[in-house]
Amino acid sequence: MREHSDIVIVGGGPAGTALALALADSGWQVQVLEARTDLSRAAYKRTLALSYGSRLILERLGIWAQLQDVTAITNIQVSQRGSLGMSRMQAEEEGLPALGYVVDYAELDHALHSALQATAVEVVAGARVTAIAHTAGYARVQVERDGVVQQLTARLAVVADGGAGSAERIVREYGQHALLASVTTELPHNGCAYERFTADGPVALLPQGNGFALVWTGTPERVGELLALPETEFLSALHQHFGDRVGRFLSVTGRSSFPLVLRYARDVVAPHQVMIGNAAQTLHPVAGQGFNLGLRDAWELAESVRGCGREALGSQEMLQQYRAGRRLDTSASIFFTDLLVRLFSNANPVLQHTRSLGLMALQWLPPAKHMVARRMIFGARG
Repeated sequence: MREHSDIVIVGGGPAGTALALALADSGWQVQVLEARTDLSRAAYKRTLALSYGSRLILERLGIWAQLQDVTAITNIQVSQRGSLGMSRMQAEEEGLPALGYVVDYAELDHALHSALQATAVEVVAGARVTAIAHTAGYARVQVERDGVVQQLTARLAVVADGGAGSAERIVREYGQHALLASVTTELPHNGCAYERFTADGPVALLPQGNGFALVWTGTPERVGELLALPETEFLSALHQHFGDRVGRFLSVTGRSSFPLVLRYARDVVAPHQVMIGNAAQTLHPVAGQGFNLGLRDAWELAESVRGCGREALGSQEMLQQYRAGRRLDTSASIFFTDLLVRLFSNANPVLQHTRSLGLMALQWLPPAKHMVARRMIFGARG
């Protein structure tokens, strides 16, 4: 590890690695600290829903062409259980080849790290950051590696690891868990993603390969019951919960779950420090905004760094400009996802009727649907 770098990135996940790649030819000395000890091994399997805007960022980083396990989302159907209201967004209406894509987290992680190996960026594996302090001129990063504690300094410390940093965070518990799985169905997906709202929480089917990636939210107790069901009983319960849009559910593999919370930093900047990605905000998976928001954090921070001089790197003025530039996108994404969960995850009959009318209005008002689609694809600045 270098004792001093211009920029130290804490966390070698996709957000931190994307930032490092975006800065690889900038002339800044960049060091990435990653807690995992073996980066040659694939990260845990997980499905990611990338917006078309995120594809553009990955293309600029030279990563998109390296991904093989990619399924295009050409249309999205949004509905509510127990009502007729429904809205459908189509890539063709937006003049795009796809609204988004479903990719494998492990493959994306591997592609990003493989690309970093061809750059001058130093990636240190097995480095766990235990504290970050500040002086007038730099950030001081405390790192533990192989049982040895070291102090590193940097003009700018970027926290891209959700478990690092000491910023005050606002946390909202949803009382829901997400059940993740891969399912196959009687009918082909034809590139369609489904977001179906129920009183227990949303259930999403994302086209992936010849089947779907399932995200089924419910109470912790209900999700625990679903995880324990034999396959045939689980598929029957899913069909009853989701409906007939994809015919019968034929198989399920890889069931797992995790609790759902909204967590975001009260302030993403501190002297010579900034937080991005999951370190800055963790969102409910409804509408699939969290990862895409973090990738935009990385890209726009890289632009801020590239546009500043050496003396300005990590300065209060530079970080305040970055924060101001990201405020609208971040706050709008947090508000939008939180609002969807609060409005749709209940059985209130008045709200159910209003929600149905809202979905119908969205379908029949093209300008409104276009605005929502652009925000989901490219963020609040559309």
